[in-house]
Amino acid sequence: MPIQLLGTGSYTPEKILTNQDLEKMVDTNDEWIVTRTGIRERRIAADDQATSDLALIAAERALESSGVKASELDVILIATCSPDMAFPSTATLVQHRLGAVNAFAMDLSAACSGFIFALETARNLLESGRYGTALVIGAEKMSSLLDWQDRTTCILFGDGAGAAVLRNEEGSKGGLGPCNLGSNGSLSELLLVPAGGSRIPVTAKVLEERSNTISMAGQEVFKHAVLNMTKTAKHLLKEAEWDAKELALVIPHQANQRILEAIRTRVGVEKDNVFVNVDKYGNTSSASIGIALDEAVRQGRLNSGDRVMLLAFGAGFTWGGMLLEWRTPA
Repeated sequence: MPIQLLGTGSYTPEKILTNQDLEKMVDTNDEWIVTRTGIRERRIAADDQATSDLALIAAERALESSGVKASELDVILIATCSPDMAFPSTATLVQHRLGAVNAFAMDLSAACSGFIFALETARNLLESGRYGTALVIGAEKMSSLLDWQDRTTCILFGDGAGAAVLRNEEGSKGGLGPCNLGSNGSLSELLLVPAGGSRIPVTAKVLEERSNTISMAGQEVFKHAVLNMTKTAKHLLKEAEWDAKELALVIPHQANQRILEAIRTRVGVEKDNVFVNVDKYGNTSSASIGIALDEAVRQGRLNSGDRVMLLAFGAGFTWGGMLLEWRTPA
């Protein structure tokens, strides 16, 4: 497993939106939100902050922690479903501001599964031998996609970015292990932003109906999330011939505390070995695993040789998981 994680970084905006704040905006309350989601607060980007602004700070922190210069990067991948604009890609905007003059850059869209999809894409690019070092970022300004009058969705999401630097180090031990990705487009209507693209461009009617914001069938999404993340976790453990109790840490997409608990019990992971920060940030979509991974590293939750699992599920539907053997960077 020669593809190593050299460093991580994350950024969440300064503004904190609590459940008590939401009580003043929509018909909801703190107890209802916490009981059903585990979320107590989330971070909201400033009006003049775009997804690329969040991504840039996370990227700079990842480069600093890895000791890699921007000029050493060959690849920049940004997973996002809330890009700055339709084109150019958010990744090219970040590439320019980083000064990563030797890297090619592109966006990848897999909603909440995006960070794992981007890690696997980067891994394959690096393993080809044509590229040496990659920067993977998951970044979202989900607040730009919310209907703040819809209490079923506006309570769930937050903004932020997480990043990781990867390098091909032939002959090294540990690193990225087996990955399993999946999609089912037949269920796309259960979680989507209906308008704003080429199918239904933005019009006065669209804005009036708020159909350019997130629409979600919550109970159905819950069911499919638990099913597919559980299957993915068991598939990966079988492939790697690992036991669930050998996992030092599971870092799942931070969507809902009840989803995380349902998966944990089905897979057989100890409660203390599941990383949870959904209470602080809510669902930051493709940014959530990157943020959680960086927090785990900075909190000293990972030691060399630790076996780690990443898990995600998102709109599409998409889902994925990846195993890695952590190696503390020198």
